Amino acid sequence: MSATEEIVSEKLSRRNLLTRFGAAGVGVAATAMLAGCGGSSSSSNGASTNQQILNAAATAEALATVMYYNIIHTSPLYSTGLAGNLPDQAYLQAGLEQEANHYYTLVAAGAVPLTTTFYFPTNMFSDATYATTVNYLVHLEYAFIAAYLIGVRDFSSSSLRVLASQIMGVEAEHRTLARVIANDVGLTSVPDLAGIQEGIPPPSHTSNNISYERTYSSVLPNIQAVVTALAPFVSTPSTGFSTTPYAFNTTANFYSTTSPVTQDQTTP
Repeated sequence: MSATEEIVSEKLSRRNLLTRFGAAGVGVAATAMLAGCGGSSSSSNGASTNQQILNAAATAEALATVMYYNIIHTSPLYSTGLAGNLPDQAYLQAGLEQEANHYYTLVAAGAVPLTTTFYFPTNMFSDATYATTVNYLVHLEYAFIAAYLIGVRDFSSSSLRVLASQIMGVEAEHRTLARVIANDVGLTSVPDLAGIQEGIPPPSHTSNNISYERTYSSVLPNIQAVVTALAPFVSTPSTGFSTTPYAFNTTANFYSTTSPVTQDQTTP
């Protein structure tokens, strides 16, 4: 185990995540916490709202880490569609490491994920046309952007608002790079968070020139709506989702290469 892996393992052990959410109890814990994660989006809820946002964000980051890991290791998108395309493969590897870093940082800030076992749409990691993989990659990044904008608005702590802003900026980069990948594998459009197909090939398409990241307030008005949106990925498989569970692994899923994940300075 590398020095970085030891640090990560030590941090996670301190918060007893593996004890609290062992494999046998993941389903029960997820169901209970999903049911109990409601509440107003008002920042006046203080610590309670902060904890709800942190927990949802950590769940999203664990989900994203598992997604990137399996795209890299099992998906035709990576092995075939992007074969020889080292920049795009590097985008995905960086995405994995960044999402893992976000997860680590949120847990260090007190987050407890709602679950660490996830489900994905059928063919998410096997679609030879790449459309399912890329569409959901973009879709989830849109959701992550909106979720962190909710954090910027609703966190009562200035330090947490800064952290949400810092992470949101990286999620916006992920969305852009996912659209680059979509173009490189021949897709002509991807759906936004409201399900509207956005054209990809530059330079004329409006969606390539977004001036402000979108909150999609009609879709995700508050943190409870984010938790609800995550439900198909974290609970009993919904229609269109595979029954195969994908567990977050605090060793394997943190790393895409032998290079360690570095912890960036999060103080502006």
